[in-house]
Amino acid sequence: MTTQDRAPASGGRITITEIARRAGVSVPTVSRVVNGRSDVSPRTRAKVEDLLRLHGYRKRPTASPARATLLDLVFNDLDSPWAVEIIRGVEEVAHAAGAGTVVSAIHGRSGDAREWMRNLRSRASDGVILVTSALEPTLHEQLRILGVPLVVVDPTGSPADDTPTIGAANWSGGLAATEHLLALGHRRIGLIAGPPRLLCSRARFDGYRAALEAAGLAVDETLVVPGDFRPESGFTGCTALLDLPEPPTAVFAASDQTALGAIEALRRRGLRAPEDMSVVGFDDLPEVRWSAPPLTTVRQPLADMGKLAARTVLGLARGERPDSPRVELGTELVVRSSTAPPRGRLPSPASDPVRRAGPS
Repeated sequence: MTTQDRAPASGGRITITEIARRAGVSVPTVSRVVNGRSDVSPRTRAKVEDLLRLHGYRKRPTASPARATLLDLVFNDLDSPWAVEIIRGVEEVAHAAGAGTVVSAIHGRSGDAREWMRNLRSRASDGVILVTSALEPTLHEQLRILGVPLVVVDPTGSPADDTPTIGAANWSGGLAATEHLLALGHRRIGLIAGPPRLLCSRARFDGYRAALEAAGLAVDETLVVPGDFRPESGFTGCTALLDLPEPPTAVFAASDQTALGAIEALRRRGLRAPEDMSVVGFDDLPEVRWSAPPLTTVRQPLADMGKLAARTVLGLARGERPDSPRVELGTELVVRSSTAPPRGRLPSPASDPVRRAGPS
């Protein structure tokens, strides 16, 4: 028996917090063992039970039943169908596990993030899924002290080494989108980018660049315009590209919503996709197959990303560790009607309309 495991002196009552510290697990995990919950790995359960017996821990009597598992799902904003797909995936897994889900938006404001943390502390959440958002280091430290596990979806930067992340093959998706336009015969290909603070945006841009360079084309910086994944930035970005002395014949938009904004900019000018400009998006949101024209896009498995994030954070709450802290799900190019050869060019040989664009 080590000094750490030795029982407290007579009359001293050990707490769940102390048991958790000695077992190297979270407080919610010890609470689950105490309450006879089944969602704890056998190895972790045995370790905690040994410590509970050693220290003679006795559960305090209570008239209320054990609290259900509760997950916090945190976005920067909730004004996109993209967020709905993530929520759908998380909720499916949480519901199957008997867990509740609390959805919040912090809007990139530190005051909102601190208010969220106060609320999380009061409701004793069992796990947090953070989506394309960033928390101040002090808030990350508070989660660690509280023993609340964290999983990040589409991180804004490089999280701590022990924080699991879930993403998609964004570089491969950007590469596939641009290669598709090149194969159709386009050589002046614009890019309406995403927020540069997001790793996924930078990876999509890098894929675009790699495809051009592989085709022997340098990136023309005048064809790269800023965006923020919203339709308004697609409209503004496409308008700026149309105002160039020599507009591009095709545009890769870094999100579906950006692409829809670009198509509207064409319509306002009396132009159409793909006759006057081909447009490719990124996400494959449900509505883009019904847009006019149906959108060629890179499908990322948003609901599956939510499902995996939920399974991962529930596993962490049980004291388990994921096989890999960094996971990228595959993307694929889906060809619809918004892309075609530039006017006056013959089409390339037909290819399969759905192409893999990254690891599965």
